Amino acid sequence: MKTKLKTVAIIPARSGSKRILDKNIALLGKHPMLAYSINVAIESGFFDEVICSTDSSQYAEIAEYYGATVPFLRSN
Repeated sequence: MKTKLKTVAIIPARSGSKRILDKNIALLGKHPMLAYSINVAIESGFFDEVICSTDSSQYAEIAEYYGATVPFLRSN
């Protein structure tokens, strides 16, 4: 019996930017920058799942809103 491998996109989104505060969720047009990465990964049709790796509950909420899975919050 063959097992189908799952193709996963992992999008890192650290909240601790030193130069531009919260750059990953800064609005670019009408959406946070993080949303564009998630959307491209989903729309490509190549991935079975899009996972956002983050240390922020706020980032996680945004990522999930745009269709990514956030299985856990990583430590800072």
